[in-house]
Amino acid sequence: MQELIDILVTTYNTNEKYLRKQIESILKQTYKNIKIYISDDKSTDEKVAKVLKEYEKKDERIKLFLQPVNLGYNKNFEFLLENSTANYIMFSDHDDIWNKDKVEKSFKKLKEENVDMVYCNCRQVDENGIVLQDDYFKYKNVPLVKGKNKIAISRCVGIGCSQIITKDVKNKMIPFKKNVIAHDWLAAFIANEGKGISYIKETLFDYRLHNSNVFGGRSLNQNISRWKNKNGINYESYLNYRKDVIIRAYLNGIKMCKEYVNNKQDKMFIDEAENYYENILKTKKINLKLGKYFKILGGKNQFKKSIREIVLFHFPIIGYLMFKKITNKER
Repeated sequence: MQELIDILVTTYNTNEKYLRKQIESILKQTYKNIKIYISDDKSTDEKVAKVLKEYEKKDERIKLFLQPVNLGYNKNFEFLLENSTANYIMFSDHDDIWNKDKVEKSFKKLKEENVDMVYCNCRQVDENGIVLQDDYFKYKNVPLVKGKNKIAISRCVGIGCSQIITKDVKNKMIPFKKNVIAHDWLAAFIANEGKGISYIKETLFDYRLHNSNVFGGRSLNQNISRWKNKNGINYESYLNYRKDVIIRAYLNGIKMCKEYVNNKQDKMFIDEAENYYENILKTKKINLKLGKYFKILGGKNQFKKSIREIVLFHFPIIGYLMFKKITNKER
């Protein structure tokens, strides 16, 4: 008999068309022994609850929760993790489309490699399903971790909707502590301290990008264009952009891991990374001390990303010249 896998889906004012396609793609999985937990975060669009109730009646594998108050993105996932009972868990966005064998291949890899987490590649599509990028790993320079690697501490390894984790990871994640900023980064960190991580290079789902995305997906140019349109293009604006990126995408992640760390060596690495980021924030023009960067953030599949990050961290004066040249145009 197949082992049970829980699939956790959070929704909030989801476009009905996208929601139906995602749920249908999960229901059509070749791996059948799944339980789908859906938590709607008090959508103001009444159509969302209506569609979800329809699917709950249609398939007994669906368990629906309609939140009485808005919990927010992370707390909504925490709620589902607390209600999950299976030994294996997958996260799902509310508007992607899974390949029919995503669950089967992810679980097979997890068992074969005997690890605590597996993450897979995907295609990036727009609102109309048109493919924008056919290899998300390559496009976003996603870290490639097989086994254990310090990069799973200093970076987010695999977006949540690409992951399958074990119950051991889930149990160590909840309840969420104060500094949790991303359930997927946290899951990877905990898996890395456990039996480790593996990945699948094959694209197993379509990851939808649109203006209401909560996280991720956009290119560097798109993110900078959004910032410039809102905050201006002078040097002060760039330094504020740089500070926002370093704190939100690097320093806050390290502080989150620090709350959960159990390994002495990892604790030392986290302290070193935290000090590095805090010192880098003080740089206004040039910082030639590059050694710590490679120790903390270097890794497989990171070369192109490293060039951009070194400019951001160590050569803000050069970064500003690039910042000014980017056209103020959002996708």
